Amino acid sequence: MAEIGLRERKRQRMYQVVSDLAIGLFLEKGFDAVSVAEVAAAAEISKPTLFRYFPAKEDLVLHRIADHEGEAARVVAASDAAPLTALRRAFLAGLERHDPVTGLSDDPGVLAFHTLLYGTPALVARLHGHLERSEAALADVLGGDLEARLAAGQIVAVQRILAQENWRRIAAGERAADVRGEAVAAAERAFGLLAAGLPRFADR
Repeated sequence: MAEIGLRERKRQRMYQVVSDLAIGLFLEKGFDAVSVAEVAAAAEISKPTLFRYFPAKEDLVLHRIADHEGEAARVVAASDAAPLTALRRAFLAGLERHDPVTGLSDDPGVLAFHTLLYGTPALVARLHGHLERSEAALADVLGGDLEARLAAGQIVAVQRILAQENWRRIAAGERAADVRGEAVAAAERAFGLLAAGLPRFADR
């Protein structure tokens, strides 16, 4: 078991190192200007090895947010509260700590990453698959029926729009501390609307 653990740690370290290196190159030169061969050469691995870790060039970037895939489902599954209550609390907690996933971060590195992500059509298209899988995982936790799937789609969309609005304002030059109050108010309104429209998943 110890050997398996060590092998997995090495594997995860390789993912992280190659992804970070690739993102650095993409930020410096632009996503389309850097080839997979260039990333592999910089990482001192072969292209076939790189593709064993990252099936597509876009995955080199999306690896950084891969751990957030299915996060909404995990929040709901781990809480005794109504699903929308648990998700609202989690989003507000993220705003409190300026978690990059909420868009409320003015850290230069986070801003640069989000600009790369949202400003590159190929990455936006690949991100759609990430959101679809998150939506499907949430729908399963909510019950898996049509109403659950409709609810999951609305919840994931609301979280995405809230985060993108926060990022848009900060990218335009506002400070995260100055945006936070309105971001919290917007999240409260958005989850209130979800609760009104999705009473099955809200506190009664």
